[in-house]
Amino acid sequence: MISRRAAWVVVGLLWVVALLNYLDRQVIFSLFPLLRKDLGLTDPELGLVSAGFLWVYAFASPFAGYLGDRLGRRRVVLFSLVIWSVVTLLTGLARSFGQLLAARAVMGLSEAFYIPAALAMISAQHGEATRAKAVSLHQSGIYFGIVLGGVGGGWLGQHYGWRPVFWGLGAGGVAYGLFLFRALRGEVSGSLEPVPSGGFGRSVLAILRVPGFSAVLFVFAAMSLCNWMVYTWLPLFLYDRFHLSLAAAGFASTFYIQGSGLMGILLGGWLADSWMKKNERARIWTQALGLFGAAPFLILAGAASTPVLLYVALVLYGFGRGVYDSNIMPVLCGLIGDEHRATGYGLLNFVGVLVGGVAAYGAGLVKSTLGLGAAIEIAGVILLVSAFVVLRVPRVVKPIC
Repeated sequence: MISRRAAWVVVGLLWVVALLNYLDRQVIFSLFPLLRKDLGLTDPELGLVSAGFLWVYAFASPFAGYLGDRLGRRRVVLFSLVIWSVVTLLTGLARSFGQLLAARAVMGLSEAFYIPAALAMISAQHGEATRAKAVSLHQSGIYFGIVLGGVGGGWLGQHYGWRPVFWGLGAGGVAYGLFLFRALRGEVSGSLEPVPSGGFGRSVLAILRVPGFSAVLFVFAAMSLCNWMVYTWLPLFLYDRFHLSLAAAGFASTFYIQGSGLMGILLGGWLADSWMKKNERARIWTQALGLFGAAPFLILAGAASTPVLLYVALVLYGFGRGVYDSNIMPVLCGLIGDEHRATGYGLLNFVGVLVGGVAAYGAGLVKSTLGLGAAIEIAGVILLVSAFVVLRVPRVVKPIC
């Protein structure tokens, strides 16, 4: 176990990587109108650009998580950051739908390795008293990345075009990767990283047999469905329905959700760590509270007839989602042992992102019939069902595998 100070320094270093991870993947959605015009893309093709990333990310995630447990989490984090940053830079060179789709697929492959390894590293260095707060602080970088991707991407794209956005982000990520190679090595050199017993298939089967894991998996998939539908289509939804500018649509589609989500995730982490002193199911109850709060307002967002009503719904949805997000990895830590945690989170990513990709592509297909508003409402109903499912997750004091 490394020192307490070093454990928090690692969270800070990885916070920047989490920001870059979601900034690089999110920024493209605010640039959809420019890509549609410049490359002549259709709405289903735009949906496939998002879905292609997600499907590759999904299928790579279980094995990526396993390699995080097997090869060492620091090594996997560094590899993932540098590769996806190079791919981001190359995305700015795309000249056709095929090239853009290929770049997003390779980005999905490289980014799949980061989150499971990073969260497993942080969880191993923080006990029950601080684990949710540490994970929440790291995950807040994701929220900042999404906001910057939406707001900054829309503004830069409107003023300079979409290609320089990818070039700048890719170069910045490579530079930070070189810095992190030395900084992270010094901070974690004294920590031992677990090696899972058995092969990949044996590890996966052991996790799938854990009581409560299937419920965690279902709820994570439901939230992923909602997240990726909103990430992918909300900028265009605002652009088309309320006739906002590219920059305004990028801002509104990210700031309200992610700003309130940031408050929700930090509050949820603090609440769960404090509540755990009195109730062993505190993390599960915290997630349920977040889901029951988020679902009705996602339904309202899809039905909103004015921008103000939509913004209010997005703020409240984002807050509830943040409360849920704060305890995903801590709940998983209560079910499975340290040597399998990156693999376990990889399985969550596999199912969740696969479902998210189907939702992103499916919304593009039904856009001209049901409309994006109805698709968002349906996603909200599914999320409401998941709020009841999470209550079926047991609280395991000693992880089973």
